[in-house]
Amino acid sequence: MKVELTRFRIAPGKAERVDQWMKELNRRREEAIDTMEREQMEIEIIFREEAGGEEFLYWFSIQGDGGAPVETSPHDLDKVHMTFWKECIDKAYPERDARPQLVLVRRGIADALGWKDAGEWIGSK
Repeated sequence: MKVELTRFRIAPGKAERVDQWMKELNRRREEAIDTMEREQMEIEIIFREEAGGEEFLYWFSIQGDGGAPVETSPHDLDKVHMTFWKECIDKAYPERDARPQLVLVRRGIADALGWKDAGEWIGSK
């Protein structure tokens, strides 16, 4: 399993396009959920923040091992998603990964996902 929280800066002048992107993903939410299995994506959450006059998107995900990359997806929605990504994410700003320091998962959820020890994620990236 892999747990990640990564920050990406929104390219200057692309805030309105990001609004459209997030609306599209939310509108097609059921389709988005259908794409998760091939990626072994258990949970994916996108946050947005404004700080110091800049805007950022944060991706939080929990993903199983051996998932296929989104770039190889046959799903139309993933192609739409990658088009927005290429347009809206600032390539000049290196992505920033946060490192998990504590992972707590309720036993029933951990059992359902086949996790023995969420503590293995600490320092895993």
